[in-house]
Order: sequence, then C-alpha cells, then structure tokens
Amino acid sequence: MGDLKQRKVDHLDLCATDAVAFRERTTLLENVQLIHQSLPELALSEIDLSVSLLGKKLRAPLLIAAMTGGSDPSAEVNHTLSAIAESRGLGFGLGSQRAMQRSPETAWTYEVRKHAPTTLVLGNVGVVQAREQPTEALAKLAADIGADALCVHMNPAQELIQAEGDRDFRGCLAVYARLVKELPIPVVAKETGAGVSQQTAAQLAQVGVRVIDVSGAGGTSWVGVEALRAQSEPTRMLGEALWDWGVPTAAAVAYVASAGLTPIATGGIRSGLDVARAIALGARVAGIARPMLQALRSGGREAAEAYVDRVLAELRTVMLLCGARTIAELQAAPKIIRGELRDWL
Repeated sequence: MGDLKQRKVDHLDLCATDAVAFRERTTLLENVQLIHQSLPELALSEIDLSVSLLGKKLRAPLLIAAMTGGSDPSAEVNHTLSAIAESRGLGFGLGSQRAMQRSPETAWTYEVRKHAPTTLVLGNVGVVQAREQPTEALAKLAADIGADALCVHMNPAQELIQAEGDRDFRGCLAVYARLVKELPIPVVAKETGAGVSQQTAAQLAQVGVRVIDVSGAGGTSWVGVEALRAQSEPTRMLGEALWDWGVPTAAAVAYVASAGLTPIATGGIRSGLDVARAIALGARVAGIARPMLQALRSGGREAAEAYVDRVLAELRTVMLLCGARTIAELQAAPKIIRGELRDWL
C-alpha cells in the first residue's frame, strides 16, 4: 500500500504543475468557431446554465473532475473542492478508489458527503480492477462514499507506461455489460487523458453504457505523468515517445455524441469558452481537473472559487453572444468546424 499511497502523492504534485501537459497535441476545441449574434434578444439575467446529468440537476454544466484520493493531501483536495461544488451547484468526481479498497483506513480521504450533501458525486474504479471483482463489492465501494454513479475508467496508455501498471486488458467490455445490468447506480465509462474513438463509443453503446467521460488528449498527459515518475530509462523513453498519444477532446466529444450517448467533456478544459465549444459539439457538461488543483494550490479555496466563477461568467457571456438562452440552445447553436478537427470528423 505504501507504493500506491506514494503514487497518489506523486500524481498530485506533478499535476499541480504544467510539466505534465500535452506538448504538441491540443484539444482541438480551438477549431470550433461559434457564430456571433449581434441581435441576441436576450438579457444576461435570462441565461439559464442549469442542466440534468445522471438523475441530478446541476446549476451549471460543470464538473470538478476526478483527480485524487488515498493520501492526506488527497483528502484536503477532495474535501475543499467538493465543498466548492456544493456551493456552486456543480458535479464532483473522485479519483480512483483502488487505494480505498486496498487500505480501508484511507476511506476518509474519499468521504465528501459531509462537505457536499446534495452534490452529484461520481465514484471511480479501474475497469481492469473491476474485472476481478464481483458486482456486489463495487456496489459497496460506491455506496460507502454515497456516490450517485460509478465511473469505470479505461487507461491502457497510462498503465503501459506505469512500471507497476496493468498489461492485460482482455475482457473489459464484458465488465461494462455486467455492471450496466447489475449495479444499482448508473455506470459512466471514463477515459484517463487519451480520449475515446468512434469504435470505442460504439462498443460501449452496444453494451448499454449511456454516459462517457471522454477525458481527451490535449490536457494532462497521464503517459507524461508516468514518464516523469519512471525509474528506468527504457520506461521513460517509451513515455516520451507516446507523450502526445490520444484522441483530442473535441473529436472524442463529437464521436460520443454521434453514437447517441451523453458526453462529459474533460481533457484540457480551461475556460468558459472551452466549455461552450464542447457543449456545441454535443457535450452535456464539461469537467475541469488540473486547473482547479493549480488554483487551489496557488491561493486556497478563495482562488479555486474565483476560478470557477470566472469560467461560469465566461460561459454565460458566450451563450448570450451566441443567442443561446439554455444549454440545449447552445448545443444547437451555429458553428464552424475548421482545420484538424474537420479532418478528425
């Protein structure tokens, strides 16, 4: 357990910097041009940011996305950011609960309900770990933290670079099929920084998954995180070679939407304009992780709250300038798709 706990600390420390960002690959959200409307016939006070996700209504289409758990620094992050989610009516995602299962005394680092009693809370487990466990154990894992849904994450790229990572990814689609049928709460298929292809979206749709957190390329490179953690030169070199691997966030959102599923847009979301562009591509909500951690580390809760408020102010302004009063109207707003994103689509 000591190694796993240290890994969680390493991940937090690295993700508080920009050293783990994608180097050349971008989200391609910059290739989405929303159309300015000079006569929006709206007042700013009329803009309605509310949206429903996984059975709960959010006051804005934003998640504080999955980051951490399993260590003392993780607890501070989870408790503070979940309280912000509660105060702003956002969703909140926990990091992988693997540490909680291996060492039950770390469960308190994931317990956010006393800070966020009404918030949409997403639990988190790896699909490879879920493959080896009965549904009842996973249901308990979610229930122990009061999760409204369970994110089951896919991260083969990260695992292959991680020295202690998994190497066998067979049978994972069947895990989603089983959990969709047997878990008492919704299942969210979640990537971890490498995005979702058309084929993956179609596979998940076929087994009954309805919501996918795309976690696309262009934000934090978890291949890069593991390359920086690597102790051996061959592992580090492999991570360096594949640092920018993945499907860009914008393309992944469009792929998931075109499969008839509900996309959560994460991976490189930094601004209200990013959120608006992702929604225009079909996302229901967007999620922000590393910038939230950076704001918290730099200026505490006050800075993190100010960052959230800035993102929401930008989103509200963009919606008015697009003539979109609601999130549904923003999804249908006119747009131009340019450059590399047009190639992906």
